[in-house]
Amino acid sequence: MSARALDAAGITDPELRAAFEECRRLHAAHGKTYYLATLLLPPAKRPYVWALYGFARYADEFVDSLEAPDPQALITWGRAFLDALSIEPGSDRVVHPVSLAMLHTMRRWHIPRVHVEAFLDSMRMDIDVTGYSAYADLEKYMYGSASVIGMQMLPILEPVAPEAAPRARALGEAFQMSNFVRDVGEDLKRGRVYLPQEDLDLFGVTRETLARGVVTPSVRELLRFEIERTRKLYAFAEPGIDMLHPTSRDCVRTAFTLYGEILDAVERAHYQVLTQRVSVPLTRRLAVALPAARHARTVRRDQERWVRIA
Repeated sequence: MSARALDAAGITDPELRAAFEECRRLHAAHGKTYYLATLLLPPAKRPYVWALYGFARYADEFVDSLEAPDPQALITWGRAFLDALSIEPGSDRVVHPVSLAMLHTMRRWHIPRVHVEAFLDSMRMDIDVTGYSAYADLEKYMYGSASVIGMQMLPILEPVAPEAAPRARALGEAFQMSNFVRDVGEDLKRGRVYLPQEDLDLFGVTRETLARGVVTPSVRELLRFEIERTRKLYAFAEPGIDMLHPTSRDCVRTAFTLYGEILDAVERAHYQVLTQRVSVPLTRRLAVALPAARHARTVRRDQERWVRIA
């Protein structure tokens, strides 16, 4: 599967192919829903999405690993990557394959350096910041950790309208808020609470309450509030899907649907996110992705036919 996509993308250098394959493995192992959606893109575009995900995941692991976090390594690795961006192509002094694939992706799709700088800034915040006073403060974090990921994806998805950009930023934020709601208990193990303190105060919830692992009525109302906020983000982002190239829409629509259903899964689990991790069942993921995959193939064939005729 990866060889076909790499061939379609014109990636022939063995070292570079190995680098993209490493990113693909990271994506398949740690971002199953997103990876499934990526398979709906034209094969030539898939490796670049693997690189974006692989880069983000590799950086995130420095600060999110429960077994062996290494914040200093994040700083060192991030600086080395930004330095490599200034080096002429062909003379890249990069050791790790994830960095090599990301460099190639950024150059191929003209992804601005400032997006990666913002992302690394947010990753560094996870070293010291354990909470956010207000949603506006959390938004600053999510700009680097989520919104710019949407912006990095946008050139690959080929927008057909400028209004796609704010929708892409909102979708990245919606995805991350879905993860924050789902992962409250897991994040507590890392000493972090991403739900804003002003929201906790509004519902009379403390960190100690959350740490007890019991979903009280107040905790339930807090989570219900965050879910409603996140659904508003999805509602704003949705029109942006039709602002993408036709061959990109099934991929993003599938991710949109399945990430949004994380919120449904939390509700079905009666908001039990303090001691367990809820998920969208594989049967549901396949029920959404398989028809979308068939439609995506039809769209690609129609586009190819149109190009030949033109």
